[in-house]
Amino acid sequence: ACAGGNTSGLTPDGVNAPYEKQNRKVHAFNRGLDRAVVRPAAIGYTTILPDEIETSIGHFASNLGEPSVAVNSVLQGDLRGAGISTVRFMTNSVLGLFGLFDAASDFGIPEHDTDFGETLYVWGVGEGAYLELPVLGPSTQRNTAGKVVDLFTNPLSYPLDSPESYYGTVAGVASGLGTRGRFSDTVDSILYDSADSYAQARLIYLQNRRFELGYGEAEAEIDPFALDTEGF
Repeated sequence: ACAGGNTSGLTPDGVNAPYEKQNRKVHAFNRGLDRAVVRPAAIGYTTILPDEIETSIGHFASNLGEPSVAVNSVLQGDLRGAGISTVRFMTNSVLGLFGLFDAASDFGIPEHDTDFGETLYVWGVGEGAYLELPVLGPSTQRNTAGKVVDLFTNPLSYPLDSPESYYGTVAGVASGLGTRGRFSDTVDSILYDSADSYAQARLIYLQNRRFELGYGEAEAEIDPFALDTEGF
């Protein structure tokens, strides 16, 4: 299904969107959830928490994800990326106090990020249709499958017992709130000031994701600023 090339749901701008009716319902739910819960929590989080602590939590969450990045790099045949992720994890875990500080960057070790969605892309799996997931937001069939598999690709999730096994999840949620709070103006302009927030979010997501994966024509295929962004 992820590799399917169904063109019956193509929009005029070339987006594969056969599930737009369902996606718009989910988008309305996500928008309401953001307005009522996520946005207030994120603004409160970034307002109350000192920047240094917020940054450390983000580093901690990122460091716990490094083993999964290493596994996906191996699956993609990217041994250099796997090595970078492994060295970053070891350096930040030891010298960065379990990842609270980004000691690896201080030593000039570059950041490397990937996921199983990209692994599927490397393996030749097609993007599939655009989906908007409850709570998680914009995705595609390929990336949705990748998100599911990524739940099991982090080696740290197996040897840890409760409650330690939940540290990564808690840190990830906190890091996400921090990101939502820091980019509040940008996210608000998309969700609440756009003439069609669903279409705007879809185009921006697909452009960014395709750029991350190295689609040569990503910028030419999608122009997120071509839409009218005046208020309702």
